[in-house]
Amino acid sequence: MEHTWRCAITVADLGEFGIIARIVGRLPQSPAVLLGPGDDAAVLAVPGGRVVVTTDLLLEGRHFRRDWSSAYDIGRKAAAQNLADVAAMGAEPAALFVGLGLPGELPVEWLDGLTDGFRDECTPVGASVAGGDISRSDLVVLGVTALGTLDGHAPVTRAGARPGDVLAVTGRLGYAAAGLALLEAAVPDPVPELVEAHRRPLPPYARGPEAAALGATAMADVSDGLVQDVGHIASASDVGVEIDAEAFPVPESLVAAGSLVGEDPVRWVLTGGDDHALVAAFPAGTDLPPGWLIVGRVVEGEGVQVRGHAGGEGGWDHFR
Repeated sequence: MEHTWRCAITVADLGEFGIIARIVGRLPQSPAVLLGPGDDAAVLAVPGGRVVVTTDLLLEGRHFRRDWSSAYDIGRKAAAQNLADVAAMGAEPAALFVGLGLPGELPVEWLDGLTDGFRDECTPVGASVAGGDISRSDLVVLGVTALGTLDGHAPVTRAGARPGDVLAVTGRLGYAAAGLALLEAAVPDPVPELVEAHRRPLPPYARGPEAAALGATAMADVSDGLVQDVGHIASASDVGVEIDAEAFPVPESLVAAGSLVGEDPVRWVLTGGDDHALVAAFPAGTDLPPGWLIVGRVVEGEGVQVRGHAGGEGGWDHFR
C-alpha cells in the first residue's frame, strides 16, 4: 500500500484564523497596546493625546523579490519604511497594523520568517504589531499602517523650512540603490554591505525625535531619493534649497559598486531611495550632535539646486 506524505505545511493548511494565531503567538506587545489583535479594533494608550499615522503598500515584484530577499528581510523592510515615516515627524513609534495577502502554497516557515522580521524591527524602538487583516492573493502583498506618539510635542512637518536654515542629513544614503543595482546586474561577487542595505534598511529612528528637540523646522524620510524628498520640503515650505554635492563623503563600498556596474556613486547618494535616512532643516547656528551632516542651505526661491555635481536628476516615482 502506498502512502503520500506531506513534507511541509502551507499557510493554506492553517486557514485564516490559524495564520492569525500563529502570527500573534510570535509577536510581543508593547505597553502602549492596551488591546491587541483579536477584537474589532485595537486600543492604544496615547501620551499627550496626539498620534501620527502613516501607511505604505509593498507589492511582490515591485518592492521586493522573494528570490532576492528572505521572508525575514521583507518583514524588517516593511516595518522599517513605516517606522521611519513616524520618526520623520519627530514622533516615537508605537504600533503597526498589517494587511497581508498571501499565496496559499507558501510554507508556514515563510510566514514565521516574515513575522520574526516585523518583531525584530519593532522591538528595539518599543513598537509592536497590534492588528491587521489577512487575505489569499496570487502574490505577497503587505499593507502596513504605523502609529507614533508625539508625547505632547508638535509634529515636524515638511512645511516649516525658512530661508537661512541649514539642511542636514543623518543615516546612510545610496547604499540601497547600489545594492539593487548589483542585484539587477547579477554581479557574481557583489558588495555584501550594499546588497544587505537593499534587503534590510537601517533607518536612524532616534534621530527624528532628536531633530524635533533641536528645533528642526522641517523634516522628511529619504525614501525616494535625497533630491526628490528635499524637493518635497522646498515645495511645502515655499522655499528653494541648495545642496552641496561635495559635502557628502562617498564610502569605498559605493565606489567599488560603481566600478562594477558603471555608475557614478555620487548619483546614488543624491537620488537613490530606500535607505530611509532623515533630512531636516535647522535654524542657522544650531549645535548639531555627531551623526548629522550639514549638506546645504535653504534660500529664497523654489526647487532644489545641486551644486558641484550634474547628476541630481532622478528619484523614485511609481507613475513616472
